Amino acid sequence: MADYDKIDTNVYLSRYPFRRLPGDEPAELVGKLRRGGVERAWAGSFDALLHRDLATVNRRLSDDCRRFGNGLLVPFGSVNPAMPDWQEELRRCHEDYRMPGIRLLPGYHGYKLGDKAFVDILGAATRRRMIVQIVVSSEDERTQHPMVRPVDVSVAAGVDPIRSTPGARVQLLNHNHRTPADLAKKLMAAGEVYVDIAMVENTHGLDTLVKAIPPERVAFGSYYPFYYWESAALKVKEAALLGPQELAIFRGNARRLMGDGR
Repeated sequence: MADYDKIDTNVYLSRYPFRRLPGDEPAELVGKLRRGGVERAWAGSFDALLHRDLATVNRRLSDDCRRFGNGLLVPFGSVNPAMPDWQEELRRCHEDYRMPGIRLLPGYHGYKLGDKAFVDILGAATRRRMIVQIVVSSEDERTQHPMVRPVDVSVAAGVDPIRSTPGARVQLLNHNHRTPADLAKKLMAAGEVYVDIAMVENTHGLDTLVKAIPPERVAFGSYYPFYYWESAALKVKEAALLGPQELAIFRGNARRLMGDGR
Protein backbone atom coordinates (compact mmCIF):
# COMPACT_ATOMS: atom_id res chain seq x y z
CA MET A 1 0.00 0.00 0.00
CA ALA A 2 1.45 3.32 -1.01
CA ASP A 3 2.19 5.74 1.82
CA TYR A 4 0.24 8.71 0.49
CA ASP A 5 -2.27 10.88 2.26
CA LYS A 6 -5.77 9.48 2.45
CA ILE A 7 -9.27 10.90 2.81
CA ASP A 8 -11.57 8.89 5.05
CA THR A 9 -15.17 9.76 4.18
CA ASN A 10 -16.84 7.90 7.05
CA VAL A 11 -15.76 8.43 10.65
CA TYR A 12 -17.70 9.36 13.80
CA LEU A 13 -17.15 11.42 16.91
CA SER A 14 -18.88 11.04 20.29
CA ARG A 15 -20.12 7.75 21.77
CA TYR A 16 -21.97 4.93 20.07
CA PRO A 17 -25.15 4.72 22.17
CA PHE A 18 -25.05 0.99 22.89
CA ARG A 19 -21.43 0.33 23.90
CA ARG A 20 -18.05 1.96 24.26
CA LEU A 21 -15.68 1.64 21.32
CA PRO A 22 -11.88 1.79 21.24
CA GLY A 23 -11.13 5.15 19.64
CA ASP A 24 -14.28 7.00 20.73
CA GLU A 25 -12.25 9.74 22.42
CA PRO A 26 -11.44 12.51 19.89
CA ALA A 27 -7.70 12.63 20.60
CA GLU A 28 -7.42 8.84 20.25
CA LEU A 29 -9.41 8.90 17.02
CA VAL A 30 -7.25 11.65 15.52
CA GLY A 31 -4.07 9.81 16.53
CA LYS A 32 -5.21 6.61 14.81
CA LEU A 33 -6.12 8.46 11.62
CA ARG A 34 -2.82 10.33 11.50
CA ARG A 35 -0.84 7.14 11.98
CA GLY A 36 -2.74 5.68 9.03
CA GLY A 37 -1.78 8.57 6.78
CA VAL A 38 -5.21 10.25 6.75
CA GLU A 39 -5.10 13.91 5.71
CA ARG A 40 -8.85 14.56 6.01
CA ALA A 41 -11.67 12.68 7.72
CA TRP A 42 -15.33 13.49 7.11
CA ALA A 43 -16.88 13.18 10.56
CA GLY A 44 -20.43 12.72 11.72
CA SER A 45 -21.67 12.32 15.29
CA PHE A 46 -23.00 9.15 16.87
CA ASP A 47 -25.22 11.43 18.98
CA ALA A 48 -27.32 12.07 15.87
CA LEU A 49 -28.64 8.51 15.95
CA LEU A 50 -30.89 8.98 18.98
CA HIS A 51 -30.64 12.58 20.21
CA ARG A 52 -33.65 14.64 19.18
CA ASP A 53 -31.86 17.95 19.66
CA LEU A 54 -29.78 17.89 16.49
CA ALA A 55 -28.97 21.58 16.81
CA THR A 56 -26.87 20.87 19.89
CA VAL A 57 -25.42 17.73 18.31
CA ASN A 58 -24.24 19.65 15.26
CA ARG A 59 -22.85 22.54 17.26
CA ARG A 60 -20.86 20.13 19.42
CA LEU A 61 -19.63 18.29 16.32
CA SER A 62 -18.46 21.54 14.75
CA ASP A 63 -16.69 22.58 17.96
CA ASP A 64 -14.95 19.21 18.37
CA CYS A 65 -13.76 19.18 14.77
CA ARG A 66 -12.21 22.60 15.37
CA ARG A 67 -10.62 21.66 18.70
CA PHE A 68 -9.09 18.35 17.64
CA GLY A 69 -6.96 17.34 14.70
CA ASN A 70 -5.70 20.71 13.49
CA GLY A 71 -7.85 20.64 10.36
CA LEU A 72 -7.98 16.88 9.91
CA LEU A 73 -11.66 16.54 10.87
CA VAL A 74 -14.32 17.89 8.48
CA PRO A 75 -17.78 18.02 10.11
CA PHE A 76 -20.83 16.57 8.37
CA GLY A 77 -23.88 17.48 10.44
CA SER A 78 -27.09 15.49 10.62
CA VAL A 79 -30.46 16.91 9.64
CA ASN A 80 -33.76 15.08 10.07
CA PRO A 81 -36.18 16.13 7.28
CA ALA A 82 -39.03 14.51 9.19
CA MET A 83 -38.73 17.25 11.83
CA PRO A 84 -40.48 20.60 11.33
CA ASP A 85 -37.35 22.76 11.80
CA TRP A 86 -35.03 20.91 9.44
CA GLN A 87 -34.64 23.84 7.03
CA GLU A 88 -33.19 26.02 9.78
CA GLU A 89 -30.83 23.25 10.89
CA LEU A 90 -29.64 22.80 7.32
CA ARG A 91 -29.01 26.55 7.15
CA ARG A 92 -26.98 26.46 10.37
CA CYS A 93 -24.89 23.54 9.11
CA HIS A 94 -24.12 25.37 5.89
CA GLU A 95 -23.88 29.02 6.90
CA ASP A 96 -22.87 29.00 10.57
CA TYR A 97 -20.66 25.89 10.71
CA ARG A 98 -19.44 25.94 7.10
CA MET A 99 -20.07 22.22 6.71
CA PRO A 100 -19.54 20.92 3.17
CA GLY A 101 -22.23 18.28 3.54
CA ILE A 102 -24.76 16.52 5.73
CA ARG A 103 -25.11 12.93 6.88
CA LEU A 104 -28.66 11.55 6.75
CA LEU A 105 -29.85 8.68 8.96
CA PRO A 106 -33.18 7.48 7.48
CA GLY A 107 -33.01 4.15 9.32
CA TYR A 108 -33.00 5.90 12.68
CA HIS A 109 -35.04 8.98 11.79
CA GLY A 110 -37.97 7.12 10.30
CA TYR A 111 -38.35 8.09 6.65
CA LYS A 112 -37.69 6.45 3.29
CA LEU A 113 -35.82 7.70 0.25
CA GLY A 114 -39.04 7.81 -1.72
CA ASP A 115 -40.70 10.11 0.80
CA LYS A 116 -41.24 13.81 0.14
CA ALA A 117 -39.03 14.51 3.16
CA PHE A 118 -36.01 13.08 1.38
CA VAL A 119 -36.86 14.73 -1.93
CA ASP A 120 -37.10 18.09 -0.18
CA ILE A 121 -33.84 17.85 1.74
CA LEU A 122 -31.93 16.50 -1.24
CA GLY A 123 -33.07 19.49 -3.28
CA ALA A 124 -32.37 22.00 -0.51
CA ALA A 125 -28.88 20.64 0.16
CA THR A 126 -28.09 20.55 -3.55
CA ARG A 127 -29.09 24.18 -3.96
CA ARG A 128 -26.54 24.93 -1.26
CA ARG A 129 -24.00 22.78 -3.14
CA MET A 130 -23.69 20.43 -0.17
CA ILE A 131 -22.81 16.74 -0.31
CA VAL A 132 -25.57 14.43 0.94
CA GLN A 133 -24.29 11.29 2.66
CA ILE A 134 -26.92 8.60 3.25
CA VAL A 135 -26.23 5.98 5.92
CA VAL A 136 -27.55 2.76 4.42
CA SER A 137 -26.80 0.57 7.44
CA SER A 138 -25.42 1.15 10.93
CA GLU A 139 -25.02 -2.28 12.46
CA ASP A 140 -25.61 -5.92 11.59
CA GLU A 141 -29.15 -6.75 12.66
CA ARG A 142 -27.87 -9.77 14.61
CA THR A 143 -26.01 -7.53 17.05
CA GLN A 144 -28.52 -4.68 17.35
CA HIS A 145 -29.96 -3.80 20.73
CA PRO A 146 -33.26 -5.70 21.05
CA MET A 147 -35.14 -2.49 21.92
CA VAL A 148 -33.68 -0.43 19.06
CA ARG A 149 -33.68 -2.07 15.65
CA PRO A 150 -33.32 0.43 12.80
CA VAL A 151 -33.86 -1.18 9.43
CA ASP A 152 -31.36 -1.01 6.61
CA VAL A 153 -32.32 1.66 4.12
CA SER A 154 -33.73 0.56 0.77
CA VAL A 155 -31.86 2.72 -1.71
CA ALA A 156 -33.97 1.73 -4.74
CA ALA A 157 -36.46 4.50 -3.98
CA GLY A 158 -33.63 7.03 -4.17
CA VAL A 159 -33.05 6.56 -7.89
CA ASP A 160 -35.85 8.86 -9.10
CA PRO A 161 -35.22 11.69 -6.58
CA ILE A 162 -31.53 11.73 -7.45
CA ARG A 163 -32.25 11.67 -11.18
CA SER A 164 -34.71 14.54 -10.70
CA THR A 165 -32.22 16.70 -8.76
CA PRO A 166 -29.60 18.03 -11.19
CA GLY A 167 -26.29 18.69 -9.51
CA ALA A 168 -26.94 16.43 -6.51
CA ARG A 169 -23.80 14.90 -5.00
CA VAL A 170 -24.66 11.78 -3.00
CA GLN A 171 -22.61 9.20 -1.14
CA LEU A 172 -23.98 5.94 0.23
CA LEU A 173 -22.23 5.10 3.49
CA ASN A 174 -21.97 1.51 4.68
CA HIS A 175 -23.04 0.34 1.25
CA ASN A 176 -23.25 -3.43 1.44
CA HIS A 177 -24.32 -6.63 -0.27
CA ARG A 178 -27.98 -5.68 0.11
CA THR A 179 -27.47 -3.14 -2.65
CA PRO A 180 -27.13 -5.49 -5.66
CA ALA A 181 -24.89 -4.58 -8.57
CA ASP A 182 -27.72 -3.78 -10.99
CA LEU A 183 -29.30 -1.37 -8.51
CA ALA A 184 -25.93 0.24 -7.81
CA LYS A 185 -25.52 0.82 -11.54
CA LYS A 186 -28.93 2.51 -11.71
CA LEU A 187 -27.94 4.80 -8.87
CA MET A 188 -24.66 5.72 -10.58
CA ALA A 189 -26.52 6.46 -13.81
CA ALA A 190 -29.06 8.63 -11.97
CA GLY A 191 -26.47 11.20 -10.92
CA GLU A 192 -23.20 11.83 -9.13
CA VAL A 193 -23.48 8.95 -6.65
CA TYR A 194 -20.57 7.41 -4.75
CA VAL A 195 -20.21 4.56 -2.26
CA ASP A 196 -17.73 3.88 0.51
CA ILE A 197 -16.10 0.54 1.36
CA ALA A 198 -16.64 0.18 5.12
CA MET A 199 -19.15 -2.69 4.82
CA VAL A 200 -17.79 -4.27 1.65
CA GLU A 201 -17.02 -7.72 2.99
CA ASN A 202 -16.30 -11.24 1.71
CA THR A 203 -13.23 -12.46 -0.12
CA HIS A 204 -12.19 -10.10 -2.93
CA GLY A 205 -15.12 -7.85 -2.01
CA LEU A 206 -13.49 -4.65 -3.26
CA ASP A 207 -12.33 -6.34 -6.49
CA THR A 208 -15.91 -7.42 -7.12
CA LEU A 209 -17.25 -3.97 -6.33
CA VAL A 210 -15.02 -2.08 -8.77
CA LYS A 211 -15.96 -4.54 -11.50
CA ALA A 212 -19.66 -3.97 -10.86
CA ILE A 213 -19.62 -0.16 -10.68
CA PRO A 214 -17.22 2.49 -11.97
CA PRO A 215 -14.13 2.55 -9.71
CA GLU A 216 -14.16 6.34 -9.86
CA ARG A 217 -17.37 6.22 -7.78
CA VAL A 218 -15.78 4.30 -4.88
CA ALA A 219 -14.28 6.27 -1.98
CA PHE A 220 -12.36 5.15 1.08
CA GLY A 221 -14.48 5.06 4.24
CA SER A 222 -13.63 3.15 7.40
CA TYR A 223 -16.65 3.65 9.72
CA TYR A 224 -14.11 4.17 12.48
CA PRO A 225 -14.35 3.77 15.46
CA PHE A 226 -17.25 1.33 15.00
CA TYR A 227 -14.96 -0.81 12.81
CA TYR A 228 -11.21 -1.17 13.07
CA TRP A 229 -9.61 1.44 10.85
CA GLU A 230 -6.98 -1.04 9.64
CA SER A 231 -9.71 -3.28 8.26
CA ALA A 232 -10.72 -0.72 5.63
CA ALA A 233 -7.11 0.04 4.70
CA LEU A 234 -6.39 -3.69 4.34
CA LYS A 235 -9.30 -4.11 1.92
CA VAL A 236 -7.64 -1.67 -0.45
CA LYS A 237 -4.19 -3.13 0.09
CA GLU A 238 -5.30 -6.68 -0.69
CA ALA A 239 -7.42 -5.78 -3.72
CA ALA A 240 -5.93 -6.35 -7.15
CA LEU A 241 -6.07 -2.67 -8.06
CA LEU A 242 -3.86 -0.72 -10.39
CA GLY A 243 -1.88 2.08 -8.76
CA PRO A 244 -4.08 4.87 -10.14
CA GLN A 245 -7.22 3.04 -8.98
CA GLU A 246 -5.84 2.64 -5.47
CA LEU A 247 -4.90 6.29 -5.33
CA ALA A 248 -8.34 7.29 -6.58
CA ILE A 249 -10.10 5.24 -3.90
CA PHE A 250 -7.83 6.49 -1.13
CA ARG A 251 -8.21 10.17 -1.97
CA GLY A 252 -8.87 11.19 -5.58
CA ASN A 253 -12.55 10.24 -5.72
CA ALA A 254 -13.30 11.96 -2.42
CA ARG A 255 -11.59 15.12 -3.66
CA ARG A 256 -13.71 15.08 -6.80
CA LEU A 257 -16.86 14.52 -4.72
CA MET A 258 -15.92 17.40 -2.42
CA GLY A 259 -15.22 19.62 -5.41
CA ASP A 260 -12.73 21.88 -3.67
CA GLY A 261 -9.88 19.57 -2.71
CA ARG A 262 -10.61 19.37 1.02
